[in-house]
Amino acid sequence: MTTGLIPGAQPPDPRPTGTLPQQRHEPDTRAALHVDNRPRSSVITARAAASFEPVGRSVATARSFVRDTLQGWGFADIVDDAVVLTSELVTNAVVHAGTHADVLCLRTEDGIRVEVSDRYPEREIPLQGSPATMGSPDREGGRGLQLCAAIAGRWGVEYTPTHKQVWFQLDLPDRPVGTRAAGPCLPSELLPLTDSRVRVAVVQIDRTGAISAWNEDAEELFGYPADQVTGKPLTDLAAWPHTPGTSTGIVEALQLSRWEGSYGIRAADGRVTPVYASHLRVRDTDGDPSTVCLLVRDHERAVLQTPLRLPASDATSNADGSNSDPFEVFIGSPAPDDLDGLLQRTVERARDMLDGDSAFLLLATDDETELEVRASTGLPSARQRFARVPVEAGPGRYGSARMPAVHEDLLSVPGAVPLLSGTGMRSVVTVPLKVEGRLTGSLGVAAEGPGRYSNEEALRLQFAADRIALAVESARLGELERLRRGSLSFLVEASDLLAGTLDRDQTLALMAQMTVPTLATWCAVYTIADQASDPYLSYVLHEDEELIDGIKSLLSKVSPPDPVPTPGARVWSAPGEAAHEAALRSSMRSLGLSGGPAHQQVTSGIGPTLATASAVGGETVVLPLVARNRVIGMLTLGKPTDEHFRQEILELAEDLSRRAALALDNARLYSERTAISQALQRSLLPPELPEIDGVEVEVIYRAAGEGNEVGGDFYDLFPISDGAYGFAIGDVCGTGPNAAAVTGLARHALRLLAREGLSGPAVLERLNSAILDEGARSRFLTLLYGEMRPQDDGSAELKVVCAGHPLPLRLRQDGTVEPAAEPQPLLGVMEDLELYEQTVTLDPGDVLLCVTDGVTERREGTRMLGDDGLADVLTTCTGLTAGAVAARIMRAVERFASDAPSDDMAILAMRVA
Repeated sequence: MTTGLIPGAQPPDPRPTGTLPQQRHEPDTRAALHVDNRPRSSVITARAAASFEPVGRSVATARSFVRDTLQGWGFADIVDDAVVLTSELVTNAVVHAGTHADVLCLRTEDGIRVEVSDRYPEREIPLQGSPATMGSPDREGGRGLQLCAAIAGRWGVEYTPTHKQVWFQLDLPDRPVGTRAAGPCLPSELLPLTDSRVRVAVVQIDRTGAISAWNEDAEELFGYPADQVTGKPLTDLAAWPHTPGTSTGIVEALQLSRWEGSYGIRAADGRVTPVYASHLRVRDTDGDPSTVCLLVRDHERAVLQTPLRLPASDATSNADGSNSDPFEVFIGSPAPDDLDGLLQRTVERARDMLDGDSAFLLLATDDETELEVRASTGLPSARQRFARVPVEAGPGRYGSARMPAVHEDLLSVPGAVPLLSGTGMRSVVTVPLKVEGRLTGSLGVAAEGPGRYSNEEALRLQFAADRIALAVESARLGELERLRRGSLSFLVEASDLLAGTLDRDQTLALMAQMTVPTLATWCAVYTIADQASDPYLSYVLHEDEELIDGIKSLLSKVSPPDPVPTPGARVWSAPGEAAHEAALRSSMRSLGLSGGPAHQQVTSGIGPTLATASAVGGETVVLPLVARNRVIGMLTLGKPTDEHFRQEILELAEDLSRRAALALDNARLYSERTAISQALQRSLLPPELPEIDGVEVEVIYRAAGEGNEVGGDFYDLFPISDGAYGFAIGDVCGTGPNAAAVTGLARHALRLLAREGLSGPAVLERLNSAILDEGARSRFLTLLYGEMRPQDDGSAELKVVCAGHPLPLRLRQDGTVEPAAEPQPLLGVMEDLELYEQTVTLDPGDVLLCVTDGVTERREGTRMLGDDGLADVLTTCTGLTAGAVAARIMRAVERFASDAPSDDMAILAMRVA
């Protein structure tokens, strides 16, 4: 940066030729935007010029240049407005346009004019007749012209083929002669009333909090001689006004470098004397700290109180005398309508107002025990956003959040402002945001150099904080209400989705999909089978699907989090540390290799490794999945590099984890019981069908009801002796497990009795007795039982008994269909049965079709498929294999009605080849 200051009247223009635009109108190939075309003042009493490089730090340097220049000219009243406008315009030049910026300050009799010139004339400049093109006030950039229109008395834009210049003029407020920024002129009757002599008590407190010095005015004010109070703690005399919800006391006030405020001193007569105090912390030549306290009677506070930098009348009125909102004076108009935009505008204006290098704003939690970073400028906001720091005093805590504080050098008090650790900031001023005495946040401005701020800046910043605190709190409560409504809707939808499935894998997928990206960038679900098992990584999801495999591989190499049943989220640092180490190893291997296929193979994996490290490098939290007083897993949520979770998000995630844990446990129990049920049901079906030479066999079985593999219908085909096979298809009254119990009895009894060499009628008679022996559990049963013996001529001989079952149908090669047996009484009803068997010969190409009543009684309204409908379908199956015949019958049954089948169905097709 190069600067020059030329006092006096009308010196030569210091700008180099061609560097700044000339004050003339250009031809049609150039354009200019003027709000006011009146010529600049002919009397210029001083000017200062500077040039700034196209780097980010030049913005802060330009602010310092303008502030120092105007304060040197005695224009403190308009410094803040000039700094804000210059900051925006220089930012447009050096950051957005990427060119050098030339700043020229001109002092006139009426005010100042500042010209900012860049070297990018091709940038689009809005025309005077189209103000809508000036952009939105909520945009990150492009607010310079809007601010000029809102703040400056006159402004304009001029450009040449090589430069563009934006200028603005600020007029001095009208003031009586002899006054500057010290305060307003007041009539004598309005001056503060004091005694004939103002007594200022000077009390010095050593590092232990004990009184070490007590002057004569202190003795006169409070009635104690010095020897009576020396060595006693000041807390014995101080009456501190305690505010509900705060913990700041006289001890904390004495630890601050500077402090002003009111409290009381208990006098010798026992009465409390209200005082206004100013504290200054010093140290002696030996390095011992102590605090000097200046105290006056409270109604004489004007003697010690630092005056506001701008009188209230100036801060709340425009040049034309009309009143304006003090909030808009600081934040600008129009104010952002969203909380994040309001907070970001606040930190930017606070930084510009105090000429800082960075600024930050933290909001207090509901219990006021922690502060959460919500906005910052000049700091790595991605790393700090939503980070939390405790309020109370202690290592790594925010010890001065409840009171204004100035730290001249953070190197001497490391950890005083944890947010600034490692940022290079040296000096900082912080002030609280309070609403009705309750801490709602903290606003701070920091600079890279030490000793930049004093108590005056703290009071100016506090003045601004007091005017925005209510608006910020109102916006925060509005955002909180929206979040709570959204959270309620989210939880209702999540509960519906989780309740809609009892599948474990689908429940795991739903858990992850509901958290990503709504609550976190990535998540992992660990499950625990039983108390003796270790956590198992069951599911991983990231909003970028390409990173899922990398995260899964990384987590598989990290020991899972401990299954702690304590509710709430806890930070888990292992994934971030492992990702950092893996990325570091990959980078080191790539640097140690040179060329060749091996080099290409290693470096090709660096990208995914670094991407994985970035994906899991932020805050990672673990929430236990507790159901029925047992930890069944953990839900892990993560953010990308250096990001933190909001407390509201963690609370919402905790609610979700409770619902998800119950849903996951229900799915587990359902899966276990379903597995047991299916295992028992599978035992009721034949393990496999035997192969019969010369005969094709096909079976289709459908049990009604979800999760049922076996119902009241059953089938079987088994060898009896050499060359003979038994087959059966039956239907127990009813469906479900009760019917399946009789199914098991019938199938196993048939095999046992048939292999004893009994005839078909004898087998069914003994089965009938066994069913009746079941007593109340017995159910009637329809059964088709037969024995098949393939013959040498290629035919097959069948002996069939049809006990109350739908008759088997025989399909001949010529397409004719006929019953293959006669109906007989069903089983499980009468004790004495007289059954007989019938012999049927199947020629080559003939098909025997056996079905249960679930097929023939298939209904659609008043229509029923029936025996005739089944026969009609079978006539179309001439020449088909047994498998094709069974499949066509099943398709016809399914298409006959649109509703799902309500009865069990079994189809047994046998074709003689």
